[in-house]
Amino acid sequence: MTARPVRAVSMGTGIHRVDGREKVTGRAAYAVENDAEASTGAGRPLHGWLVTSTTAKGRVLRIDSSEAMAQPGVVVVLDHTNAPRLASTEDRELSVLQDDRIGFRGQIVALVLAETPESAREAARLVRIHEQPEPFSATLAGAETYRPDPASVGSATDTDVGDVEAALTAAPVRIEQTYTTPHEHNNAMEPHAATALWRDGTLTMWDSTQGVHRVASTLAPMLGLAKDRLRVLAPYVGGGFGSKGLPHGPEMAVALAARWAEGRPVKLAVTRQQMFPLTGYRTQTVSEIRLGAEPDGRITALDHAVTVQTAAIKEFVEHAAVPARMMYAADHRRTSHRVASLDVPVPSWMRAPGEMPGMYALEVALDELAVATGVDPVQLRVRNEPAVDPDSGNPFSNRRLVDCLHRGAERFGWAARPAAPRSTLDGDWWVGTGVASATYPANFFPGNAARILALGEDRYRVSIGAVDIGTGARTVLTQIAADALGVAVPGIELEIGDTDLPFATVAGGSSGTGSWGTAITQAAQQFRTDHGEDPDPGVHTTSTAESYPDTENLAMHSYGAVFAEARVHRFTGEVRVPRMLGVYSVGRVINPTTARSQFRGGLVMGLSAALFEESVRDARFGHVVTQDLASYHVASHADIGEMQVEWLNDVDEHATPMGSRGIGEIGIVGTSAAIVNATHHATGVRVRDLPATADAFL
Repeated sequence: MTARPVRAVSMGTGIHRVDGREKVTGRAAYAVENDAEASTGAGRPLHGWLVTSTTAKGRVLRIDSSEAMAQPGVVVVLDHTNAPRLASTEDRELSVLQDDRIGFRGQIVALVLAETPESAREAARLVRIHEQPEPFSATLAGAETYRPDPASVGSATDTDVGDVEAALTAAPVRIEQTYTTPHEHNNAMEPHAATALWRDGTLTMWDSTQGVHRVASTLAPMLGLAKDRLRVLAPYVGGGFGSKGLPHGPEMAVALAARWAEGRPVKLAVTRQQMFPLTGYRTQTVSEIRLGAEPDGRITALDHAVTVQTAAIKEFVEHAAVPARMMYAADHRRTSHRVASLDVPVPSWMRAPGEMPGMYALEVALDELAVATGVDPVQLRVRNEPAVDPDSGNPFSNRRLVDCLHRGAERFGWAARPAAPRSTLDGDWWVGTGVASATYPANFFPGNAARILALGEDRYRVSIGAVDIGTGARTVLTQIAADALGVAVPGIELEIGDTDLPFATVAGGSSGTGSWGTAITQAAQQFRTDHGEDPDPGVHTTSTAESYPDTENLAMHSYGAVFAEARVHRFTGEVRVPRMLGVYSVGRVINPTTARSQFRGGLVMGLSAALFEESVRDARFGHVVTQDLASYHVASHADIGEMQVEWLNDVDEHATPMGSRGIGEIGIVGTSAAIVNATHHATGVRVRDLPATADAFL
């Protein structure tokens, strides 16, 4: 059966997090805090510490571990000469300790196992790696590029509609500019970490991951294990922002260590510095945007050409041109992606991959067009609102961008804004306001399954292998299950975060609540069909949701409008953002409390990207030098002013039976552009390269 819409009772109410007490009292056990010794009866755990390369490309000639092995408590130093062998080494990011090749600086070349983390750390310092460097390339500027495969982009690599060149030539108003975003690193509060136990041919991992089933399906064949021989658990995860959506080298390293130390758990926590080369990041992006428009601001031509980098050992493409295909009406449109393959660490997902940098560039270009035509920036976006999806030609399931813009303008006091830049000086501070649109696709992943078990007395156990990475998934899935079964929230006992539970896709792409919630709803409705309203204790139903939304005939996206006020000091160039407002259309909000946290977190990350975040790579040596939170700046409490969030009263039952769409990513989209646009309105200085640091305004 296919899930039917659910009547909201608990959904839409801001109940407290069901795991809140465990977290604030410290009883929530994270990946390396799990007591595998007590829970499995295994021996005392060993502690791992990674040793990484100092060469960007080359070979390991020799590893001298004699000093390390002489340290008290050190058990072994694993390297490519003595580590267990993998069944498959096609994925070079995950094929750690398998050969002498070095593909990037910071690659895992050895792993120390010791009785204590202190012993392991000291021994790792004493391991001597003799490396043979080879010529390498680590700079995007001037690098040779190629046209990636559509599978890497996630859709068509390039699109071309109409005659862009002719339309640009004929356009009375033209904008042609280049916008860039730097390397950015996810930096979740909990570092990547895992505990692994190999016993009797079975591997059990407690992992800090966004998808337990994805880790199992990726690692098992490489380890030569049957699917049922690898169990992954993620009871609590301290954030991921995309970087934990895919397994990375450290997870394979701890799995290999556990195989070597069979019968003893192995714990490994990646250091903050090691996270920069080993656990993914957002690649640098270069967006060349050309807009052609009529004098009234109506866009006639749009060309968005994106250049990004990937790693030579494994491809990942930041699909930054995709949003331009559907955001605004234009008869002539072209988008493209080109990639440079460099000898650098492997990039990966970071909150709103593609949409965040792509919409930054597009929304700053829109602001430049507003200035060039003299049209109010809000009205310019309204004027270019499409009637149907420009990319597919399909009608929108629910597009309320204009409502978000109008509501935000009213609440923000936009009407009082002076049209000319550099119009308001308050003491030593230039003051301005900016706006940007936000969007994110309503992703739905099929194949999720859920199990409903009757416990008696109107209580039910609901099981699904989903992961709560701190977003509040435990809470909202409990609410969805309660409404789908027609019971009170206390009647639901939710099980998640374990591959022994029914299959669930990754917590990423703002897809989790929609995809998992649909599976739970379908299973609950099938359970009622199978067992009625008064089931006997012990009866159960498992159901898999293969589809729900009509993605073939409807365009499904969420939308928002972000408004920001910026103050720029006229002598120092310091930028402050005293207030931000985000208004969103995301369907039904399941839990206002957790949703508000997600939107606010996205706004904070967007501000952080606008003003602070930049991973600086030293092209001479191929490594990022800003590898800690002292040198990689992120927004702190003092940087955040008044921050308001609002969403439209909305239900989109085309997207999910709950009427909801994803909210995890959209808060970061457009936020950096709104802030940069506000700094231009304040000073008249146009910043096109993030981050917008003080020197840009001097």
